Amino acid sequence: MTSLATKAADPVSHTISNTSGAHVFAAALRRHGVEVIFGQSIPAALFIVAPEFGIRQVGYRTENAGAVMADAYARLSGKVPVVTAQNGPAATLLVPGLAEALKASIPVVAIVQDVHRQQVDKNAFQELDHLELFRGSAKWIKRVTEVDRIDDYVDMAFTAAASGRPGPAVLIAPIDLFVETPKTDRTQRVASLGTFPLDRSVADPSAIEAAADLLANAKAPIVIAGGGVHVSGAADAVAALQEAASLPIATTVMGKGSTDERHPLSVGVVGYFMGTRGRTRHLRPLVTDADVVLLIGNRTNQNGTDSWSLYPKNAKYIHIDVDSQEIGRNYEAEVRLVGDARLTIEALTAALKKRDLSVRHAARPALETRIAESLRGWEADMAEAVDMDKKPVRPERLMRDLDTILTPDMIVVSDASYSSIWVTNFLVSRKPGMRFVTPRGLAGLGWGLPFAIGAKAARPEAPVFCLVGDGGFAHVWSELETARRMNLPVVVTVLNNQILGYEKHAEKVLFNDYSDVCDFEAVDHAAIARACGCEGIRIENPADFKPALEAALRSGKTTVIDVVTDERAYPPVSMFEANQRLNY
Repeated sequence: MTSLATKAADPVSHTISNTSGAHVFAAALRRHGVEVIFGQSIPAALFIVAPEFGIRQVGYRTENAGAVMADAYARLSGKVPVVTAQNGPAATLLVPGLAEALKASIPVVAIVQDVHRQQVDKNAFQELDHLELFRGSAKWIKRVTEVDRIDDYVDMAFTAAASGRPGPAVLIAPIDLFVETPKTDRTQRVASLGTFPLDRSVADPSAIEAAADLLANAKAPIVIAGGGVHVSGAADAVAALQEAASLPIATTVMGKGSTDERHPLSVGVVGYFMGTRGRTRHLRPLVTDADVVLLIGNRTNQNGTDSWSLYPKNAKYIHIDVDSQEIGRNYEAEVRLVGDARLTIEALTAALKKRDLSVRHAARPALETRIAESLRGWEADMAEAVDMDKKPVRPERLMRDLDTILTPDMIVVSDASYSSIWVTNFLVSRKPGMRFVTPRGLAGLGWGLPFAIGAKAARPEAPVFCLVGDGGFAHVWSELETARRMNLPVVVTVLNNQILGYEKHAEKVLFNDYSDVCDFEAVDHAAIARACGCEGIRIENPADFKPALEAALRSGKTTVIDVVTDERAYPPVSMFEANQRLNY
């Protein structure tokens, strides 16, 4: 077994003669910078020849987890990843992961092996219409049927995935294509298309000038950065804009880490969890009272806008997005800036520097004081509302302890639901571009552990911390063995409250009752980890968590820290605000 932490071998050059379609595939992937393929056993011919090209296989246990690993790999590496699957049921399991990537604008190339070309429409084993299967979860789906067109279609797939608004591309290839011999005189492609964004473009210069005028003359502007900042690699540009124009910057959940949240003009994460104990609770008026709002790579979705109640109705909006259809979707844009976020922000900052920004700079001291006082108010709220030393353990205590040892280079991932809120609300970003990876495109459960594995594959030198609930973790226990086998050590903390937390609490708020399946029987997740050959620690005393976490991060081993937590603990979700039905 070869560890992913070791350096990839140099690819071997192959002549066109005496090769197969699998060789052509592997050579094309390596040309695009692919060093890792997330796949199990299919296409077998591809995996057999891939090592000759310096490409390694990360063998997932389930296809749904494999697609999620590929997604995280893209988010952390800036490279277009590849995931593979067999036709039929295996292919169907790729759909959830690709759907999340589609909604989150993450490029992934999926190669799906199909039935033999001579067996199409004969009810061959596991035959399925894959073109229809992926229509709602990918931006590009094609079937290559000629061995001499493999290069062409691989390039089309990478171009589709990485260009414009990134997203998944699915290339379907019949099994016999992988063993067919290509012609010796076919044209060979040389382009490398494996990084994103591909083909950056900047917004209309006249629109940039108009946006600069609005911001320079605004009395109460705010910037709300979304996940598009990370996709574009625009965090440093956002930081430069913040400093140059003395602008307060908030983020969405997916935009978390766009700024150094210790910066005196950083607001933090805004949206649907600004209720009691929300870190940005006292800063809500900075958003609601804004006269100019700059949105960057922001979908203005339901959670990010607190069900479209947070953003001001009478403000003037400047919206930057690479996808023109997102601009003005929910808030009509005074200025439409269609283009790459990084290039457009850089151009906007340059335009602002040519203007009189004395009003903005004069307002800065009072704004910094307001933000600082609001954050101190949050700390006081926390001290009054939460007993950090009680048993069962409060998740807020775990996040407080983690935050004390958080470093700028640590990668934090989480599952959806409560886990993503605990992470993004209670941890503080240490630098522009720090990564907090959460599945908020579709927000499905079961993403946490495979996200962590994919992140570690992309950044083997970085410590990876993963927060999951017991409900979500149950989807993907099996991938602990993957982490161990592939030498991709991650630290997983399980919030073990024996309930589906969001579901149970939402049902109590809505109906003052809850369905039976919200409660689980007791499960020892530490024992499961040990059964998979990983480290497993069970925590019942809050004081034991931080030492266990520090030891796990030092160990270099995949470790599950199973923490018995209070089932009545819920994040500061606005719909739960002051609801007595949760005092049970």
